[in-house]
Amino acid sequence: MLRWIVLIELVAFGAVCGLAVYRRFGSADEGGGVKLPFAVRWTDEPLPARLSAPSIKVCKSGHVLTVFDGERAVKSYRAAVGSGRADKAREGDRCTPEGEFHVCVKNPRSEYVLSLGLSYPNAEDAARGLSDGLIDQADHDRIVRAIRARACPPWDTPLGGEIMIHGCGAGRDWTLGCVALEDDHIRELYPAIPLRTAVTIHP
Repeated sequence: MLRWIVLIELVAFGAVCGLAVYRRFGSADEGGGVKLPFAVRWTDEPLPARLSAPSIKVCKSGHVLTVFDGERAVKSYRAAVGSGRADKAREGDRCTPEGEFHVCVKNPRSEYVLSLGLSYPNAEDAARGLSDGLIDQADHDRIVRAIRARACPPWDTPLGGEIMIHGCGAGRDWTLGCVALEDDHIRELYPAIPLRTAVTIHP
């Protein structure tokens, strides 16, 4: 009888440990059941303050933001996105944009702890907006010129703007289209990411 009790306790202990690992690291594909389009690296090690070739990749459905140095995944963070489920199309749709962007502004006095501003709308968004009649040729050309100069595009068109990576929590999808991290995580990420860092956002 004693052996059975010990065996049951060991099985229960293993189940509790397994649940704890699952909650900490997610499922086997590290995306909560979502097939991630890039490598991730969950680690408690601090992010290096200097990266030789930094870039950022975000998977909206996996709720993951990963920092890369060249081809190497350096560190991953849980991320919240907009409450809208599609690619961003216009101001007020609460969707996080998808595509290729770059960090065009850094705001150390953000009301969301710290913010890295992204170059949305990009040239593809401008072309779509012009085709759909959301913006005129002048707005289209302003956006394209800014993207070519690796600057911030205009954020005052019907396509929307001011899409940021910022703090204030990653527990649920609550933003108007931004990517949100936990406060300690944006404080770690912010100094390591220079202007013009490439950011890719996947569905």
